[in-house]
Amino acid sequence: METPSPSLVLDRETKASERPGDHKDELRLWLRLLTCSTLIETEIRNRLREEFKTTLPRFDLMAQLEKSTTGMTVGEVSQRLMVSNGNVTAVVAGLLADGLVDKRPAAQDRRVQVLTLTALGRKSFKAMAERHEGWIAELFAGLDQPEIVQLFRLLGQTKSSLHQAIKRRADDAAGRGETA
Repeated sequence: METPSPSLVLDRETKASERPGDHKDELRLWLRLLTCSTLIETEIRNRLREEFKTTLPRFDLMAQLEKSTTGMTVGEVSQRLMVSNGNVTAVVAGLLADGLVDKRPAAQDRRVQVLTLTALGRKSFKAMAERHEGWIAELFAGLDQPEIVQLFRLLGQTKSSLHQAIKRRADDAAGRGETA
């Protein structure tokens, strides 16, 4: 599937700005965050596909395995990536076929499979990770270092606020005897 040019995409934030009086600041902020996240993710997906003939899920899975010295189970990878075991299994199948990942039975339970990067997988991931870091720097080049630090701090506060709101909702539901 071909990704439309950014100039042709009417993003959520732009659509909401057509009638700014209809939207509260919090909604507009959420739309801006969503738009930025989507733009970055789409660009990284495109660059990974064009330069390395790979996908973001493959890159993300390889990144998790690269951090591990002993390997990881499918369940561990799926927890870290916050996706289902089935999603991980499908990505692993392609990486196995390409010789980038190895799968072996766990010593403590031979029914459990441990995934590791092969030497080729480590070499491939290293090349992708170096380019990925450069792409991210390029995408944020319009911000100076103090702005990056400030934005990082503000997004940290935002993340904390989100966790607090989610916890309050869960606590309220538990107080009413509801299940989440």
